[in-house]
Amino acid sequence: MHSIFKTSLAALVAAGVSASSAIADGHALTGDLVIFSDMSNPAPRAVMEGMVERFGEMHPDLNIELTVIDREAYKTQIRNFLTANAPDVANWYAANRMLPYVEAGLFEDVSDVWEGQISEELASTKGALTIGDAQYGVPYTYYQWGVYYRKDIFEEYGLTEPTTWAEELANCQTLLDNGVKCYTIGTKFLWTAGGWFDYMNMRTNGYDFHARLTNGEESWTSDEVRATFANWQQLIDMGAFVDDHQTYSWQEALPFMANGEAASYLMGNFAVAPLREAGLDDDKLDFYQFPEITAGIPRGEDAPTDTFHIPANATNKDNARAFLKFVVSAENQTLINNGENLGQLPVNALSSVDDDKFLNQGFDMLSNKAPGGIAQFFDRDAPAEMAAVAMEGFQEFMVFPDNLEDILERLEAAREDIY
Repeated sequence: MHSIFKTSLAALVAAGVSASSAIADGHALTGDLVIFSDMSNPAPRAVMEGMVERFGEMHPDLNIELTVIDREAYKTQIRNFLTANAPDVANWYAANRMLPYVEAGLFEDVSDVWEGQISEELASTKGALTIGDAQYGVPYTYYQWGVYYRKDIFEEYGLTEPTTWAEELANCQTLLDNGVKCYTIGTKFLWTAGGWFDYMNMRTNGYDFHARLTNGEESWTSDEVRATFANWQQLIDMGAFVDDHQTYSWQEALPFMANGEAASYLMGNFAVAPLREAGLDDDKLDFYQFPEITAGIPRGEDAPTDTFHIPANATNKDNARAFLKFVVSAENQTLINNGENLGQLPVNALSSVDDDKFLNQGFDMLSNKAPGGIAQFFDRDAPAEMAAVAMEGFQEFMVFPDNLEDILERLEAAREDIY
């Protein structure tokens, strides 16, 4: 199912918007702009429609047609509509998720949109939008991953936020000695184990190696990958994770942290709301960046990034470029990501965020403390077939670490078949 939302000069005048105030940037556009969006849930849909309305105020002689398509349907339709009857702007995702459409010549090179100051303002995600030396889209929102932890439990046992792997292991041993698991996790649906692999690999070998691995350019039986699993196994052998995690979803693993049986959770910022609802106020709940493992390697972060692109077959590319520049402006990204809208993080480093403890920490981390690069999460960075096989292997490793050799051989065989 989909719906169409249009804005025009007549509609804006009816809404009380004057043409003189509408031309906010001194260069009013004319003609048409056709946008396809997968922002079909209520809050994202309102954000998308709001952006169209505000852009229409700036350009009252521009006829904008917005088609909102159910997110799951959009995934199956995107290749078809990019090939035939393409819109001028389309939602999608960064990194490997956009790669097939770039390689097929279906996404426009928009490197010119990134020229000048905006390249610095969006620097945290530039790599995720770059293939070769060109950029093929722009970001409008992302959210951080990291370690959410029980501040009160850390204080009880005299622990501080770790910045090195040695400190992480020492903290973990203290917790275990006092009957508290270091980490809660639910791996029933596999992807949470993918998050652990992302961090272990980026901290062991760096973002660039991780990107090459998920892109099929490195071997799963390499010394580098073995080092990643060896570091991960240190935690597994200690008993750092809650028992029987393969039987829990990520939500079903939350109570272990809420009731104090586990002290930490490596998770995305979407975990904050249910943890707060479970009774952990901000005096008890805190956040830290996943610590360094290999000294000197810049820290990469998982921050799934949602994006806009111009189809190569678009008709109104100048208008589309103007819309992309509007989308990435600090003002727009501040507005669409606030708590009343997406409740996530603006990518533009000059934007501001709501006065929320975790949004502020995440914004600072991604804008200022993640020079190693921004990954999109394993099942976005790797092709779907590879992600399925690999994440199954990650979960198996966490339960049966002695199976590592068999797991790595399976993953390497899958790499040779899939890429």
